Amino acid sequence: MTKKKAPSQPARKAGTRRRTTSVARPVSEVGPGFPLGKTGKIHPPLGLGLWALGRWRPEDEARTKATLGHALERGIRWFDTAEVYGAGRSERILGDVFYRAGPAAAEALIVTKLSWEHLRPVQVRPALLGSLQRLGRSKVDLYLVHSPDPRVPIAETMSALEALWKEGKIGAIGVSNFSAAQLVEARAALRETDVVVNQVLYNLFERADGDEVLPYCRQEGILIEAYTPLARGLLAGRYLSGSIPVGPARSTGLREQLPEMQARARRLHTLAEEAGVPMASLALHWLSERGIAPLFGASQPAQVDEVLAAWAARPTAAVLARADAIALGHDG
Repeated sequence: MTKKKAPSQPARKAGTRRRTTSVARPVSEVGPGFPLGKTGKIHPPLGLGLWALGRWRPEDEARTKATLGHALERGIRWFDTAEVYGAGRSERILGDVFYRAGPAAAEALIVTKLSWEHLRPVQVRPALLGSLQRLGRSKVDLYLVHSPDPRVPIAETMSALEALWKEGKIGAIGVSNFSAAQLVEARAALRETDVVVNQVLYNLFERADGDEVLPYCRQEGILIEAYTPLARGLLAGRYLSGSIPVGPARSTGLREQLPEMQARARRLHTLAEEAGVPMASLALHWLSERGIAPLFGASQPAQVDEVLAAWAARPTAAVLARADAIALGHDG
């Protein structure tokens, strides 16, 4: 059943945006990006993910919209969502914000994801069309397979996505949570385009997924997007003692090793103070220096400012090397 829009929300057609007189700060505040495969386009170096943006109560939704609008004003040009985030509400909220935004919205890279529940060819098109309707767009810049499902052959899903790419409904195809072997299989199914992105859990403390695919992705020109780059705030100086909020299932290992990780985080905090940079800058630039694009979460405008302040402070190579050693527990 199609949901009706609230009376206060003006109707819009897919792919149209209202132009306003708001002036956004230049993209240069965030810096140069990475090549997006062989598309000839540039992928922004830092992005905002919508997974953690509220729990979809009215007050959360208003704060989410304020956070997204603020991120646009501060120069963020990469926004990541998925059809499963808030059962579609995340896409709708992002679409609403962009509808009201100024020219900055036209510059942004919008990424959404195909659910692991919709990987069969007959499901792919309806899923994408639903996402486009909620986003208010005629195409999505980058469309990711959210996660593989061993019950559905990857080749079938990729072939369905390539057909939509040929129609112009997808700007580029990517994947998320894929191993190197799964990347090989996915790419083999594509005839006229290629996988340009693999989004995985990757940070100073949680490296297994990223380290496994990094050599292959570098060799093949596939950009790695890193979600949870700040380890749910631990690498930004939060939760240096006590408990850490329950997170995604894939972060279970971090919680099981929390006392040791907190001890290492406290050493990283000291290193950051000695280097005169925010602690989060160690984690963000550790990824960036490896050619990896961090995707941070924020639930209010002030958190966007904190991340951008950390991003603006660039640690030296020696400091990043020291951070790497501390995070691995090799600092003596």
